[in-house]
Amino acid sequence: MNSEASAVAREKSGGGPGDRVAAIYRCIFDAVVDQRLPPGTKLTEEQLGAVFEVSRTIVRSALQTLAHDHIVSIERHRGAFVSAPTIADAHDIFFSRRLVESGIALEVARKIRPDDVERLRALLADEREALGRSDRRVAIRLSGAFHMAIAMICGEGALTRFLAGLISRSSLVIALYGRGPASACGHDEHEALVDALAAGNGPRAAALMAEHLEHIMGDLVLAGRSDARIDVAAILRAEIARYRPE
Repeated sequence: MNSEASAVAREKSGGGPGDRVAAIYRCIFDAVVDQRLPPGTKLTEEQLGAVFEVSRTIVRSALQTLAHDHIVSIERHRGAFVSAPTIADAHDIFFSRRLVESGIALEVARKIRPDDVERLRALLADEREALGRSDRRVAIRLSGAFHMAIAMICGEGALTRFLAGLISRSSLVIALYGRGPASACGHDEHEALVDALAAGNGPRAAALMAEHLEHIMGDLVLAGRSDARIDVAAILRAEIARYRPE
């Protein structure tokens, strides 16, 4: 059983509060990434408590964690909704990433060591496997992990922490508006980027990074909120069932 399945199984069998919060987080996150819960969908504490058979306190903690990662937005006096980044938001996020990550690529090309290259290629192997089985959720996560791994070669300073927030927000944009597996980040472009970094070619790595992020932005289909009625409870019960042990 994978980690997500384990978390949900523990939550259904009465695990501790941390397990229950993690299970709710994972089910909602996966439903958003799979585009079953579209932007703007309302998530009520009462309904989620009934679906997951937990207290509203547990639900509130899960929603706050999702809000911290920009998966949901909590609006005063209105409640929680699946986040709906605007077109302007998406452009701003990826513009910021291009500026930050191009500069990081220049610096990483000077500092990168063979063991760093090995770690990056291991992430690419995992990404290739996820794309091969059309596992979009895992591919999106691994893409974010790959970009963070590059930044971490420069250390865990303020710039890296700032980038972590940008990647979290852009991962949501990709999950909501990506056309398909290509939106999870072009795997071939990742490989070319690692090759440039390994060769110590900073200008080429910076240019490839900028082009790569531009391509991801171009692959998105940005649209407004849907007015369609969504059966949140049915979607999340189906998500729980996916992870329930046989």
